[in-house]
Amino acid sequence: MHILNRFTHCPFCGSAQFLIQDVKSKRCADCGHEYYLNPSSANAAFVMNDSGELLVIRRKKEPKAGMLDLPGGFADIGETGEQGVLRELKEETGLTARQADYLFSFPNTYLYSGMVIPTLDLFFLCRVDDLSTLHADDDAASTLWLRPEEINPEAFAFESIRNGVATFLKKLKKSSI
Repeated sequence: MHILNRFTHCPFCGSAQFLIQDVKSKRCADCGHEYYLNPSSANAAFVMNDSGELLVIRRKKEPKAGMLDLPGGFADIGETGEQGVLRELKEETGLTARQADYLFSFPNTYLYSGMVIPTLDLFFLCRVDDLSTLHADDDAASTLWLRPEEINPEAFAFESIRNGVATFLKKLKKSSI
């Protein structure tokens, strides 16, 4: 079921005449209020150690519990992409990054509370000086370091993360990171 079908009444006037205009919007026939379904902003962190290994996590929670992922999550209201990825990295791994450099983005969908939410996933290279605080927390069941040649993008939980990991690995080979 498309997410817009879950919203049956106008959030402004309560009318049941809250009708789909197109794939991304609804309009109230009574008061004229328009609602556009825009993607939620999410973030993912690439962290490398001095041995050239990439930090990955194993997901603790559904969806896709037990599968590989990158540290990251949804941006909070009022956060920049950089602030969000630094917060999520700290929450899931205990690591404090001194810098987050934007790399690229991919669209995605995320199943949450029975709804498929469109997201725009922003990928960052995060620079961490002290890796001694690394531990799994929050949404991470465990953390592990993988050498680039050990990484199979298809082992990651979500399409955008698989695309991001594949793109990152290509950039690593070209030494453009």
